[in-house]
Amino acid sequence: MSTSTSTEQARQAHKQRAEREALDKIAERLATQFPELPAERIVSTIQGRYAELEDSRIRDFVPVLVERAAKSDLSGR
Repeated sequence: MSTSTSTEQARQAHKQRAEREALDKIAERLATQFPELPAERIVSTIQGRYAELEDSRIRDFVPVLVERAAKSDLSGR
């Protein structure tokens, strides 16, 4: 395995960790905003919206888009 391949794999792993952490923070924020909803519903809504963007090539805005869509879903808009 070349150094550039190792570096790219490390970069990808870091990005994936950062996305997971962002999704966890989104779940916390939405649980605060919607305390009447079960945590399972909030998490499943986030996961569903995240799955829709799974194949996106540009990942920078995925957490923002997931949060907006999930918030809209949960508020009934």
